[in-house]
Amino acid sequence: MGVVTDIRGRRRAASLVPAGSRGEAGRNVSLFWRIFSLNAAGLVLAAALLLGPVTVSTPVLPAEALVVTAGLAVLLAGNAVVLRIGLAPLRRLGGAMATADLLRPGPRPVVAGPAEAAELIVTFNTMLDRLEAERAAGAARALSAQERERHRIARELHDEVGQTLTAVLLQLSRVADRAPGALREEVGQAQEATRAGLDEIRRIARRLRPGVLDELGLASALRSLANEFTGHGLTVRHHIAGGLPPLSEETELVVYRVAQEGLTNTARHAGADRAEVRLRSVADGVELLVRDNGKGLGGMPEGAGIGGMRERALLIGAALALDPAPGGGTDLRLRLPATAPGDH
Repeated sequence: MGVVTDIRGRRRAASLVPAGSRGEAGRNVSLFWRIFSLNAAGLVLAAALLLGPVTVSTPVLPAEALVVTAGLAVLLAGNAVVLRIGLAPLRRLGGAMATADLLRPGPRPVVAGPAEAAELIVTFNTMLDRLEAERAAGAARALSAQERERHRIARELHDEVGQTLTAVLLQLSRVADRAPGALREEVGQAQEATRAGLDEIRRIARRLRPGVLDELGLASALRSLANEFTGHGLTVRHHIAGGLPPLSEETELVVYRVAQEGLTNTARHAGADRAEVRLRSVADGVELLVRDNGKGLGGMPEGAGIGGMRERALLIGAALALDPAPGGGTDLRLRLPATAPGDH
């Protein structure tokens, strides 16, 4: 069964190669026959010249040595040209292999060159298509399981822990009414600590599963997110344009999670005091921009948070880019195509 699946996968991936490229690869002569034909032509020409007008004396005369040397130079130059042309597609393939990144899909190497090189390029493109499809499917399953687990934890925090802390607050309130004056202040402090813990539990539950996104939509959820991160030296402004095209639930969740992760990175690592969240229509779709005035990227390697955002972007056919912001800081852009796969 696994072999049949693999064969079907190869056929599907091979069907992604343009018909013209496959025909061109079929018409290409192999590198072996190119070199063999050139060498054979050179040897046949040399034999014909030796059997005809050209002779070699003993000892060799200078003119004869010059003719033989010139013929050898021509043969070597022809071999060098054939090898250079024949190996050029392999060099391009090597460069594509070295720079391939499943989180940043790019153009496939052009199927060209001798038959062996063309076959290798087709095989590499097929393998890359299969790996990207498998990674996307695996990421979709993992992220779906993650969202379900977040939903479960948020519900338990809200229903179980939240209700328990609410009951504790009510009991402390009754105790405060009957407590003597010396203990009333301590009971009040316990009430404030419990109330702060309850607020923190609710905040964590909202981050795990944004109820406002399900109830009021993406625009309200982004405004609430910006207000939530405002504080402790950071001011977050929001600009949500009107007239945005309708997005699927999956796409809205990806946009929200990317904005949430971007603001989390800003609050933790950027050292910024201002940030903004923008959602607007652009010529080819919808764009989310999270901008801060912090210390910028600084050439640091991407962490798990950015890798998770790239995986989420791939699920809906969007493009994620991190660039320096004008005047310093970082621009995080999520560009959604006009008709993302999740919007159908």
